[in-house]
This record gives sequence, structure tokens and C-alpha cells, in this order.
Amino acid sequence: MNKLIESKEEFETTISKDTPALLKFFADWCPDCTRMNFFIGDVLAQYEEFIFLDIDKDQFPDITEKYDVMGIPSLLVFQNGKKIGHLHSANAKTSDEVSDFLATFFQKK
Repeated sequence: MNKLIESKEEFETTISKDTPALLKFFADWCPDCTRMNFFIGDVLAQYEEFIFLDIDKDQFPDITEKYDVMGIPSLLVFQNGKKIGHLHSANAKTSDEVSDFLATFFQKK
């Protein structure tokens, strides 16, 4: 697991930066979230520096609702306070799907 968002303030600070931030919305009870953990590290290692954090959707239901996170795991990309990308859970089942999504926002090493 990556660094975990622990407060609404930390979330707001993270998404407000110039550097793109990738946030994985998850829950402890989610089997697909656990499955993603098996390959996400290898996928992320392919990309240039960016911010990557996990956020427990059950801890922050207001943020989850505000950004239309309907299924988990979902990957959202933020930059300068705006959501610029959203990979819904139905399209985030494989390393190739996640890699293709990330290639839209981040440069490969």
C-alpha cells in the first residue's frame, strides 16, 4: 500500500499542486482493490515522478461523492485542484488497462 491520505486538508493540498497526483480510491473490504495491489507497483515504476496516494473511500464519503467515485478501485488524476482523469473500476482490472490510462497523463521512464 502506498501513502494513505489521512485528512481532508491533506487531500486538498495534494490535489492543488502543479505536479499531477494519482489517487487510488479503495476500501479494505474490496477484493478488486486487493487484486490491484498485486500489479500497481510494477505499473507505477514505469512512469516519471508524480504523486501517488491511496484514499479510503469509507473514511471520506464526501470526497468520494464529490468526485463521482461509483466503484472501487478507481484511479483519479488531479492537477491544480481539478480532476483531469478518472479510470473507473470496471476499466481498472489489469495492469495493461492501468498502464494505458497512466500513459495519458505521465511520461514513461
